[in-house]
Amino acid sequence: MDPFTPRVTMAAVWTGGTGIELRKVDIPELVDGDVLVRVRLATVCGSDLHTVTGRRPAACPSILGHEAVGDVVAAGADATVEIGRRVVWSVTVACGECPRCLSGFTAKCRSVRKVGHEPFDGSWALSGSYAEHVLLPRGTAIAAVPDTLPDAVAAPAACATATVMATLEAAGALAGRRVLIGGAGMLGLTAVAACADAGADAQVVDVDAERLALTTRFGGRPSDGTAVDVAIDYTGSTGAVAAALDRLDVGGILVLAGSVRPGPALPIDPETVVRQWLTITGVHNYEPRHLDRAVAFLDRTRDRYPWQSVVAAPVPLAEIASALRPPPAGVLRTAVQPFQDS
Repeated sequence: MDPFTPRVTMAAVWTGGTGIELRKVDIPELVDGDVLVRVRLATVCGSDLHTVTGRRPAACPSILGHEAVGDVVAAGADATVEIGRRVVWSVTVACGECPRCLSGFTAKCRSVRKVGHEPFDGSWALSGSYAEHVLLPRGTAIAAVPDTLPDAVAAPAACATATVMATLEAAGALAGRRVLIGGAGMLGLTAVAACADAGADAQVVDVDAERLALTTRFGGRPSDGTAVDVAIDYTGSTGAVAAALDRLDVGGILVLAGSVRPGPALPIDPETVVRQWLTITGVHNYEPRHLDRAVAFLDRTRDRYPWQSVVAAPVPLAEIASALRPPPAGVLRTAVQPFQDS
């Protein structure tokens, strides 16, 4: 290992429930393709809140966190990113060789591993971003961040924004189309902005009036209940999905992205699907191209939409417990600043 590469780092290890322990963790020798990143800022995705509150199963103990931005400080042989580059990275790590990877579904790789989801006592302890450093193995998509993009705006690209780019790709051309967005969380808000940026009429439904009002600052409007050409659901609610399906006009497309936990079955009338010429599709995670598009979209719209306003000021790693809670009104992401310059 290079003498300038850190040998140890501090990490917040999730131990179950709301338990978090700060631990010193040895940084292993980097092998071919490895990239070591010093984490500048990590935002707290809703899925991590579900983990610590028991709504989502996860490896335990583990280092959580999969939305982050950081600086490359070391790299193994054959790594394709340069030292010193500020980057974001994908949630999924793919083998690149299995039939799914070769057919373009690397997010569903047969041996997929996931940033912020791996067991701490396994072969990849430093997998999460709630740490001063994260180790990114070969197969992790990495995207450079422009100097013009603040950390708080760049970090969500790694999950929320890239996932939205994948759902919009599944929805097809959006210019001039009526689009219904289900859910006004970080994904829904980003989808609203992306749809408006693409020239669509973005309507939103959400049970939270404050979040719904927030979408008007990002190019959207509350739904008027009329027919739509595209519906994208981030809520995961069977009732919301059914309502969106009923709103589709002839040739309509329904994209499901929020249904990531078991729930009630959705009754579908096949005749309606046939006669209305409807398409129903699902999106889970994203491909490397979507991460690149996410960074480009955020940079292009950095002055058009108030992205930083929906991310809370970061807390230090020692105070991470305060960030692993639902954000206050008007904020969609809490944040942690793991590495503190001395």
